Amino acid sequence: MKLLLAVDGSDQSYEAARSLKYVSRAEALHIVHVLDVPTPAYPMMMPEVSQELYETVERNMREDGTRLLERIVSLLPMGIGPVTKHLVVGSPADQIVMLAEQSKADLILLGTRGMGPIKERLIGSVAHRVLTYGPGAKLIVPCPLKALSHALLPLQGIDDAEQALRFLQLKPFREPPTITLFTVLPHTRSPWPVDAASAEQMEVHALRNAKDFLNDTAAKLDPLGYKTRVVAKLGTPVEEILGEAKALNADLILMGSRGRHGVTRMVLGSVSHALLHQGGYPLMIFG
Repeated sequence: MKLLLAVDGSDQSYEAARSLKYVSRAEALHIVHVLDVPTPAYPMMMPEVSQELYETVERNMREDGTRLLERIVSLLPMGIGPVTKHLVVGSPADQIVMLAEQSKADLILLGTRGMGPIKERLIGSVAHRVLTYGPGAKLIVPCPLKALSHALLPLQGIDDAEQALRFLQLKPFREPPTITLFTVLPHTRSPWPVDAASAEQMEVHALRNAKDFLNDTAAKLDPLGYKTRVVAKLGTPVEEILGEAKALNADLILMGSRGRHGVTRMVLGSVSHALLHQGGYPLMIFG
């Protein structure tokens, strides 16, 4: 796989670098630090002085950025693959997405410090925008990924399952984790009046079908070296996913990028974006 690691000097970006020890050896690893150089905001300042101030700030930021990239390289696991460092100026999210497209990255890794869901949805964070617009898979690291022995894989239908199988066939992990395949069904609401017993029977039937679907998907993962278990529950997706992740002590939530796109997605969100805001778990989004 081709990997892109974006770093900004935060603790979370160091954790993203450390998480590479769980990822398969890279065909190419690109490490990028983006300099978001502030423009002097003094309207009465002479243009020459303003330009000189800007160049001084950029030069200092470049020196700091060069040292940061060297520190990140020193943290990389042995045998990660050939490394290319990039120090660029511009909007962090835009530059990361652009470099990911140019390098044909299969996986983008970055840490996120978070800023709260309302503010982030209004102005966008780097992680939020990369998750929305970046190509390939993304590993978002809000906290240390201390191990990777158990991943929770929420699925919603055949398209999700096929997307997951395509991604896992790439063998993105150094050691295949145990994967819990998980689906959440809404409580049954029949369009016609039924008694409580009939409604419960309908839910039991729906859960049985859901487990059959998960077991069929699990059987396709077995030849790839993944140990699996399946869980189907009734409820709301985000709440049940987080509850199951806590119950399992999951190391990673792994899911497809289904849902809304573009501006609508950024404003209204999706399950993956809600997990980014609320979860506190390393989140790998594929598709």
